[in-house]
Amino acid sequence: MYRFAPLSGALGWRLLAAACLLMAGHAAAAPAAGLSFSHQDWEIACDNTRTCRAAGYHPDDREAHAISVLLTRKAGAQQPVRAQLQLGDAAEEAAVAQLPPHAKLQLRIDGKPQGTLALGKDGVSAEIPAPQVMALLNALKGNGRIVWSSGELQWELSGKGAAAVLLKMDEFQGRLGTPGALMRKGGASEAQVLPALAAPVLNVPFTAQQQAATVNLSAAQQATLVGELLKLEWKEECDMEAQLGSSSRPLRIVRLSESKLLVSAPCWMAAYNFGEGYWVIDTKPPFNPVLVTTSGNEYMGGIVGASHRGRGLGDCWSHEEWAWDGQQFHATLKRTTGMCRMVALGGPWELPTLVTEVRHRAK
Repeated sequence: MYRFAPLSGALGWRLLAAACLLMAGHAAAAPAAGLSFSHQDWEIACDNTRTCRAAGYHPDDREAHAISVLLTRKAGAQQPVRAQLQLGDAAEEAAVAQLPPHAKLQLRIDGKPQGTLALGKDGVSAEIPAPQVMALLNALKGNGRIVWSSGELQWELSGKGAAAVLLKMDEFQGRLGTPGALMRKGGASEAQVLPALAAPVLNVPFTAQQQAATVNLSAAQQATLVGELLKLEWKEECDMEAQLGSSSRPLRIVRLSESKLLVSAPCWMAAYNFGEGYWVIDTKPPFNPVLVTTSGNEYMGGIVGASHRGRGLGDCWSHEEWAWDGQQFHATLKRTTGMCRMVALGGPWELPTLVTEVRHRAK
């Protein structure tokens, strides 16, 4: 359950991001588990399609000159690395505010110019050109000092932790020992590199009437339902009795199908997060509740969502979703927005470890 205290840095985000075991073997037909890992100023998230995203940040004590770079590589032989840059604008005295319109940034590695790039219309982000990506990767594998500058303004990207993260990317995608590896190149055949997997598809039967209509239980039925919820094994995760006592909102119940309903109830509150329990129940007593999550905070169109801040400033978030397939809910999305480094309010990136193609279809 997400009841986050303020967190920052790589250690803090490790507590935010749920770590998953690295998939075993190289069988193409086997489903891929996600991977989440961080070390010092770098982190990586690989999802179930085998796409990996590695994000690096400025040194932890330089929030006014915050910067982050995202490296994205899809699975499969001979796939390139795409790189994006984002300057931080979340701090009160962010240096980016001093940039002129249409500014260009000069990349220098160990003081040597590596070319320029133009910031986008938002004035804080850019796609890093391919030649600069190669220079950047070479610097990250060693101890190169990486700086983007405009006049006297400078943004330094930390390389601490990058080598460990890039090694994880190679391991997850089966590139170790191949010419395309980032860290441990070799002469092994590219045929051993794991292929990309398609995102699983989940169809959600949904109608506008289902979303708008709530189901009302009698006082006796609601008391029976609350009793069933309080007696079961998730009681320690959901302080529903205390929350209901201080809440003016009763249980919310919506229809999922002719035989199933979805009930939600307040479970817990923290300084800047809250969680609700969501259960699938039968339409009549005994309700036989089946837990979806005790950390949700929204429901719409057959999707239960859970969004939580990593700290009160709101510069880092986690998000999960569960989708209804007509019979049960399935986990369909799990992602964070990166470390708590004051790069952007709402977080600089989307770093998923689980993705699903969710399709809404009428009955």
